[in-house]
Amino acid sequence: MSTDPNIPQGGNMTDQTVRSPQTVARTPRTRAEGEEAYLEVTDLHVQFPTADGKVNAVQGLSYALPLRRTLAIVGESGSGKSVSSMAILGLHDRKSTWISGSIKVGGKEVVGMSEKDLMDYRGADAAMIFQDPQSSLHPFFTIGDQIMESYRAHHNVSKRVAKARAIDMLGRVGIPNPARRVDQYPHEFSGGMRQRAMIAMALVNDPKLLIADEPTTALDVTVQAQILDLIADLQRDFGSAVVFITHDLGVVAEIADDILVMYGGNAVEHGPVDKILGTPLMPYTWGLLESIPAVSGTPGPLHPIPGSPPSLLAMPSGCAFHPRCEFKDRVAGDLCRTLKPELIPRTADQGRSSRCHLKEPDRVFETEVLPRLP
Repeated sequence: MSTDPNIPQGGNMTDQTVRSPQTVARTPRTRAEGEEAYLEVTDLHVQFPTADGKVNAVQGLSYALPLRRTLAIVGESGSGKSVSSMAILGLHDRKSTWISGSIKVGGKEVVGMSEKDLMDYRGADAAMIFQDPQSSLHPFFTIGDQIMESYRAHHNVSKRVAKARAIDMLGRVGIPNPARRVDQYPHEFSGGMRQRAMIAMALVNDPKLLIADEPTTALDVTVQAQILDLIADLQRDFGSAVVFITHDLGVVAEIADDILVMYGGNAVEHGPVDKILGTPLMPYTWGLLESIPAVSGTPGPLHPIPGSPPSLLAMPSGCAFHPRCEFKDRVAGDLCRTLKPELIPRTADQGRSSRCHLKEPDRVFETEVLPRLP
């Protein structure tokens, strides 16, 4: 075994000494009173000026996330999930994007951060697992070279030390024979192994914020479950806060502590996972649940959400969801069409909030929506 103190001891793993991630039965972690947030997003707006007008991709988004908790952001394509998370990493082109509001990560303000500071911030304080590892990994460089580049960008170490760290991380994410695999190219990895390599690259600098943008979309069910277990396992090891972007509510139920539902660039419901999935208060969330086919029992008809998501160039007046909402006529005074509802608690439970004018939404869900769920 090497005695060089600069080399992580995990980097000396042989082909037979890989630590595979454990499969876990995860239960949501209860948030402690007054727990300090590591990620704070406040009144975030992201706009893209175009020849046809401003695309209002994110509109007044606010949430907070402490360490060791997982927030799932769900919604249809175009709801603002990925755009808001790319803003957290400072990945938008400043010449073609207007960003206002505040994003604080570990007390550092990201909005307006200089390019030099962003280079130091990305990877060290926050990192991202992208949706498609095939297009995210460079085909001309080995997996090890790409992990080493990320590590050496934040640490003044030799290539030998960086390679040992890369081997260590490949082993930690469950890739067999990491000492051999580190010199292979992305095309020599399977889809699941490429995603594991992306996770290793994201975590190589021990960031305290990890953003996973639909990391299991292109994987089969078995590999998907392994990746979810791996992320939960590594979150415990690294003590990270995790933002998990997905449209799969089954994934949300397995991995998340809290849920943020987005629609048309707005947050429309936010709260603990068991409450949002158990008794949602927003008709859009009801529609998402009703769109999931049953996997057991007597199959019944699905109730898809009618219509299409709104154009972010010309948002509807009032509630953005009202053109597709079957309950809009239950609200007196035509409020759904004329007044945008606030994201506030709608029941006695102050730990969750929703954006809807409907009175007693919990009762409506239990008496009218729940009986028709698959």
